[in-house]
Amino acid sequence: MPLLERRRSVAVRVGRVAVGGSAPIVVQSMTNTDTADVEATFRQVRELARAGSEIVRVTVNTDEAASAVPRIVERLAATGIDVPIVGDFHFNGHKLLKAHPACAEALAKYRINPGNVGRGSKRDPQFAEMIQTACRYGKPVRIGVNWGSLDQELLTRMMDENSRSPEPRDALEVLREATVVSALDSATRAEELGLPHDGIVISTKVSGVQDLIAIYRTLAGRCDYPLHLGLTEAGMGSKGIVASTAALAVLLQEGIGDTIRISLTPEPGGDRTREVIVAQEILQSMGLRAFTPMVIACPGCGRTTSTYFQELAQRIQGYIRQRMPEWKQHRAGVEDMTVAVMGCVVNGPGESKHANIGISLPGTGERPVAPVYEDGEKTVTLKGERIAEEFQELVERYVERRYRPKETA
Repeated sequence: MPLLERRRSVAVRVGRVAVGGSAPIVVQSMTNTDTADVEATFRQVRELARAGSEIVRVTVNTDEAASAVPRIVERLAATGIDVPIVGDFHFNGHKLLKAHPACAEALAKYRINPGNVGRGSKRDPQFAEMIQTACRYGKPVRIGVNWGSLDQELLTRMMDENSRSPEPRDALEVLREATVVSALDSATRAEELGLPHDGIVISTKVSGVQDLIAIYRTLAGRCDYPLHLGLTEAGMGSKGIVASTAALAVLLQEGIGDTIRISLTPEPGGDRTREVIVAQEILQSMGLRAFTPMVIACPGCGRTTSTYFQELAQRIQGYIRQRMPEWKQHRAGVEDMTVAVMGCVVNGPGESKHANIGISLPGTGERPVAPVYEDGEKTVTLKGERIAEEFQELVERYVERRYRPKETA
C-alpha cells in the first residue's frame, strides 16, 4: 500500500525548526534529568541532539528548574548546539513563567496540558495567563492532552450528556471524544486570547494503540493544526518499541503526523538516546525520511552457525552511526546509502548487489571467502583474518568516492 499524501497543516516555527506545512516530520525527545541540575541536563540535551533529536523538551516544575533553563540554553549555544528547547509545564506553569521571564524568553515553545492548568474557577485565568505570556514573547504552544490527566469537569459533563442521550455511546467512545474536544476547545480559547493560528501544535496522547489511532483520525479530520504523535507510557524495551511502531506506523501511513516522539521507559542506567534512534528508524523504514545509512543483515539460519556475520553487522552498524555526524556534515546524500552484511550464499550475493555496498560472508561449510559488491558489481573478494577491518575501509572509501563533498560557505 503506497503512502498517502501528507495531511495539510499550517507550519509552526519552533526556534529554527519548522513543524507542519511542507516540512519533514520532526523527531522529538525529552530529558529525564532534574532540570535544576544544569550540567546533567545540558549533557543529556547534547547527547539527544547529537543522536538526532531535532527538538528537546525539559521539565519546568520548580523555581530552580525555571532558573536553570536560560543557563542550559546558553551552554548549548556556546558549544554550537542549536536545538530548540521546549518547557513542559503542569499545575504551576503560570506562576513559573511570570516569576522567571528569562526562562519564558529562552524556551522555544511551551507545552501546556489543559487538564493540569488549574481546577474549577482557577482553570481559565491560569490558562489565559500562560497563553498571554506566550503571546508576549512570541512563543508557540503545544496543547498537549493526556487522557491520564484529562479535564475531569469536561469528561463528567460529556458522560452526563451521553447518559441522557436516547442512544448513548460506549463510555470508551465518549472518553476518546472528550480527549479530542479538550484539545480543540483549548486551541480555540488560545486563539481568542491572541495566540496566532500558526502558533499552535496539538497532541492527544493515550497509552492504547487502537485508542491513539482512533483519536488522531478524528482530530486530523477536524483541524489543520500540526499534530505531535506519540504513544504515552509505551513501556520498556521491545514492548514499548513494538507498541509505538504499531500505532504511529498506521497514522503515518495515512499521512497523519508532523512530529513524533517515542516515549520509551529506559532500563536502569539505560541510554536515553534509544528513543531518538527508534523514532528515526520508524520514519526511515517507512520511506518518510533518511537519517543514516541502512544496514541490511539476514537473521541467520542453520547455514550460519557462526556468529561472525552477526558481529560484523553489529560492528558495521555501530561504525556507521559513529561516522554519520561527520559524513552528514561533509557528504551530500550519504544518509540514503544502504549497506548489506549477509551470512551465506543463499541471499547474500543478491542482497549485496541491491545495496550500495554489500558483503556476502561464507556460511557453514562454504568456501572461506567474502565477495564485496558496489553498486551491483562485484569489486573484490576478501578472505583471511581482517575481513571486518577491510570491509570497513571499503565502506569509508565508497563514501568518499560516491558522495560529493558539501559546499562550504
